[in-house]
Amino acid sequence: MNKTTTPSRSQFAVLRQICNLIPNHLVPKLARETGVEKKARKFSPWSHLISLIYAQLTHAIGLNDVCDALRMHSGLLVTLRAATPPSRNNLSNCNKERDASLAEKIFWAVLGHLQGLQPGFARGSRGKGVARRFRRVIHVVDSTTIQLVASCMDWAKHRRRKAAAKCHLRLDLHSFLPRLAIIDTARDNDAKRSRELCAGIRAGEIVIFDKAYVNFAHLLELLRRGVSWVTRAKENLAYEVIGTLPATGRILWDQLIVLSNPVVAKAYPEVLRRIVALVEIDGREQEMVFLTDNMEWSPASVADLYRCRWSIEAFFKQIKQTLQLADFLGHSANAVRWQVWTALLVYVLLRFLAFLHDWHHSFVRLFTVLRSALWRRWDLSSLLRSYGTATGSFRFIATPQQPCFEGF
Repeated sequence: MNKTTTPSRSQFAVLRQICNLIPNHLVPKLARETGVEKKARKFSPWSHLISLIYAQLTHAIGLNDVCDALRMHSGLLVTLRAATPPSRNNLSNCNKERDASLAEKIFWAVLGHLQGLQPGFARGSRGKGVARRFRRVIHVVDSTTIQLVASCMDWAKHRRRKAAAKCHLRLDLHSFLPRLAIIDTARDNDAKRSRELCAGIRAGEIVIFDKAYVNFAHLLELLRRGVSWVTRAKENLAYEVIGTLPATGRILWDQLIVLSNPVVAKAYPEVLRRIVALVEIDGREQEMVFLTDNMEWSPASVADLYRCRWSIEAFFKQIKQTLQLADFLGHSANAVRWQVWTALLVYVLLRFLAFLHDWHHSFVRLFTVLRSALWRRWDLSSLLRSYGTATGSFRFIATPQQPCFEGF
């Protein structure tokens, strides 16, 4: 950054300007509702949240890293609504004992607040690619596994020598923002979470998910609620073909089927649509089989919709490669949940800043420039608008039209 693009001075540090996006009385209010405030003495829930936000923004690798850095900047920290630096024992105990439902409530309250401030942030991009063609809310459901240390975290063991947590997520394809998230161990099958993840989807909307979430009793519920869904068929699916629709080009088959396995047929007695398409993966053409309850879409549209599932993979890649989800500040389930919910909160705050200040660079560059300037008294708007040595348009997020299957 040269002298001509040096950002203007501000009365507040960059960290304070980021945290000011969180409403003043929100954290104390939610702390009272969850009962956390009753057990808080010297180290307030607000100070706890700021410590974890700082850990995310700086990629802190341990409790001492966070505590020492905040103590060194305690003069600037106290200007952030009287936040105080933690001791190592205080921060460790709070991560273990304070109910992580507080972090979850803070996340959803802040997300709702920011969407209310800027309706365009909530709507996202609805005029491009597949989103423009369907003009309705499209949800993408998937999960990501967060590797943990098996020797320290017995609660999260899901294999003999492995431990992991899992984040199940429903993502809005237009806004690229979470609609629902569940953080739990990796033991349970994904299909057990399908009902919870799709509970808030309304009639006329679309949901896309991988075959790991296929639960035919739940798929029947979605059909009867008026929700259109697209997924992939499992290899051992038993069915009978009762009709064939025209198929051209890279669409090999477009069939109407009923399930032939008695148990599965009882769970889903309705007609399904089975589409077999040729897709190019790693330079080789392969057959891929899709299932849907919609009988009106063209088969190419069904394949295009499933291609949109790549968006949630890009979302997981952004948060896992950019935010601090590799080194954890505590070994308990509660501490892990605090850190994951805080990571999602930081992601939303940075996305909002990018939207507000018309940021055209990548999410990674946004994260790195803010991390390097956290204690600087620079105007955040000036910093983001003046940043960058390269010019031109940059893709900030993985948009729905990003190619995954060539030929559609």
